[in-house]
Amino acid sequence: MHQAFRRRLLVLGLLAILALTLQACGEDSNKPFRIGVMESLTGAGETYGTVASQAKQMALDEINAAGGVNGRPIEFIVEDSKCNAQDAITAYKKLTEVDGIKIILGTSCSGAMLGAAPLAEADGVILFSGLASNPDIANAGDYIFRTQISDIQVGIDTGNVLWADGIRGLATITETTDYAEGVRRTTVAQFEERGGTIVAEEYYASDVTDFRSQLTKLFDANPDALHLAPQSEASAGTIIKQARELGYDGPIYAETISVGTTALEIAGDAATGMKAITADLDPDNAKAQEVLADFRERYNYVTLPWHLGSAYDDVYITAECLKQTGDDQDADGFRDCMYQITWSGAIGDNYSFDEQGEVVGLSRVVVEVLPTAERTEDRKYTVLGPAPRP
Repeated sequence: MHQAFRRRLLVLGLLAILALTLQACGEDSNKPFRIGVMESLTGAGETYGTVASQAKQMALDEINAAGGVNGRPIEFIVEDSKCNAQDAITAYKKLTEVDGIKIILGTSCSGAMLGAAPLAEADGVILFSGLASNPDIANAGDYIFRTQISDIQVGIDTGNVLWADGIRGLATITETTDYAEGVRRTTVAQFEERGGTIVAEEYYASDVTDFRSQLTKLFDANPDALHLAPQSEASAGTIIKQARELGYDGPIYAETISVGTTALEIAGDAATGMKAITADLDPDNAKAQEVLADFRERYNYVTLPWHLGSAYDDVYITAECLKQTGDDQDADGFRDCMYQITWSGAIGDNYSFDEQGEVVGLSRVVVEVLPTAERTEDRKYTVLGPAPRP
């Protein structure tokens, strides 16, 4: 009897362990994948940080409504990186040290990305941005990825457009941030390589709202054109507007931020004819147009469509890699998935990532801003085509 009793206790114990194991497995199967998000919800990058955050949330809601990933929902833990390195580091430490996050989507701004990237690389944490474009991010490490195109190509394309348009003497005005400086540096390098000359240059801090003093100095140098490299849409629109108010009637060249909805609303007719090198959603890409329509219906506005689409795609790419790893703590497995993946989405078809985590298979175009009477909610500039090559 004693041995039978012991056997019975052993069986009951094994059944209890099995029940607990099955319960734990059941809980894990319903447990959300927890992903960090770092966007500039305030600060100089607020307009595009907000649109990126909203696009990510829209993608997340779609994925979860369709059953999640392997039957599990995705949950975002969102922090404001405020478009600067220090606040990005604070946000990163909160996500990793308090929330235990190993995969982070962001950041919006290059300075924030360059601030947090060394920590992420050292900790083995994924940092995956849809917006940050400074060329130095390419060298940030093995866990750093982006769908945004490097500003190296922006500079090459802008320099070539300037030269092809007959510009020989250029004045530049640049916000003192990593993104803006990356645009200016690469543009100037290509323009000078083609034979152009920088006749004047000015810089401004992100809290400046009146640019007439700097612009007056630039125009005193009699440039053939003005090149603008801002961080925020507000400063971009104000510079364009004040340049025309000062009587400057020459050509203006810029980049993505300067053709955002807010920038063009501030600039008004002053922006008419301005050329910019920017990524643009293909009107023939059905997914891109679907995303734009869904975003407008949900949020009742659209700005910087490519940034919106890039942020949206990042969430679906993340879901695909989570499907493969099954673990939101497996940063190494996620990294390996990113190196192997080829994706088609809102921002393009069949793009991938190279050995530096740089996106391959996407390109920018030259656009020209329309007169205000011809601008619509979805069309504020006309696409001229790719930049000319030497």
